[in-house]
Amino acid sequence: MTIVRIDAEARWSDVVIHNNTLYYTGVPENLDADAFEQTANTLAQIDAVLEKQGSNKSSILDATIFLADKNDFAAMNKAWDAWVV
Repeated sequence: MTIVRIDAEARWSDVVIHNNTLYYTGVPENLDADAFEQTANTLAQIDAVLEKQGSNKSSILDATIFLADKNDFAAMNKAWDAWVV
């Protein structure tokens, strides 16, 4: 069983690959931005990570998004819908 850790630090790896599956956790660069901007920023990070690893969003199996405020759901979905299509 091979686990590849990319840009690993003491407690964190930017990307982990196991069995040809890439694992990534994105965090918005600006936590003061609104939900739309935070989501769009994180999705752009995902695009960059996938491209660097020779993949793209069409290969995503699952995505989980956590919101601190359920009132941000529509703004998050606006960014998600624009990205997914």
